Amino acid sequence: MSKNTFREDKTCLNCNYVVENKFCPNCGQQNIDNRKTFYELFVHFFEDLTHYENSFWKTIRNLIFRPASLTKEYLSGKRMSYLAPIRLYIFISFISFFLISIIPNNDDTPEIKVNNKNNLISETRTEKDTVFKEQEKIIELEKNGALTKAESDSIQKMIVDNKLKQINEKDNQFFVLGRSYKSTNELDSIQKYGKPDDKLSALEYWITRKMQLVQDKHDSKTLQEKFLESFVHNLPKSLFIYMPIFALVLWVFQNKKRWYYFDHGIFTLHYFSFLLLGLLILKISNYLFGFVNHYEIFNVIEYCFMSVAIIYMLYYFFPAHHRFYGETRISSIIKGIIIFFINIISIIFILSIMAIYTFITIH
Repeated sequence: MSKNTFREDKTCLNCNYVVENKFCPNCGQQNIDNRKTFYELFVHFFEDLTHYENSFWKTIRNLIFRPASLTKEYLSGKRMSYLAPIRLYIFISFISFFLISIIPNNDDTPEIKVNNKNNLISETRTEKDTVFKEQEKIIELEKNGALTKAESDSIQKMIVDNKLKQINEKDNQFFVLGRSYKSTNELDSIQKYGKPDDKLSALEYWITRKMQLVQDKHDSKTLQEKFLESFVHNLPKSLFIYMPIFALVLWVFQNKKRWYYFDHGIFTLHYFSFLLLGLLILKISNYLFGFVNHYEIFNVIEYCFMSVAIIYMLYYFFPAHHRFYGETRISSIIKGIIIFFINIISIIFILSIMAIYTFITIH
């Protein structure tokens, strides 16, 4: 915790009132020296962001292990002991997406890279074996006099070129709305001259063409990297936009006279903060377990931990809903299930829209 240096001058810098103690009795400003070292500035920023005087860890502990307790405490007026809901969400959202974006996937660990390389070598060998067998047949025909050497060489070259073309098309194949096209020209041609069953609706054609134009500019690997980068970048915005919808669904199912939309908004902020924190814990755990995954016991521990964590994240909403709204357990469970599935469908829809938007805006 940073230590503030109090000014010897007792005149308030904000309102020029005489300050007898630490705080101005007129405006409430603290009578401290505002000039700080870089270290003091950093610590002050962190404290200001988290209200760090023991409230941060108390907030996190209650958020994880006591569903809805933060919401009830906040709405009952006990607001100084915990982080404010919006500040809590912004802090957890920033930390979660920042760490998730910089923590590499386990696919990037040396062991996984070696396995992927071995798999690639194995696939390449299989492709080569297929080509060799076809070439052997051509060579046999040449030996039997059915083909001249020039014809044999030409056919063998054609076999190799076709195989390379197939591999390239396979690597760059990307399905758009359940269909795959080699190029924008092929899509335009099918849409203009193809059979009615092969043609797309106006909206499908517009979306597909936008996505195909992006695909034409990038190879499969680059496209996937750019898509994931943009998707992760846009995800916080999508969640922030979706939260008012989540609160609206809660409002629809509750007593309008007893509960204001504001109350549902506070519940939503705490719930989404928990989900983001849970995703961060899963990501970090998965990364750390990746270093010891060659020991079977740690694979078992990881599986058990991940399973319990995911089940708890899915279960969390129901006790939170029951404890906050104070309804009977049966009524709360029925409403909770309906609300849960409505929001699952809504989230899938919004993420799908975001995925399409992300794809067509890749440069």
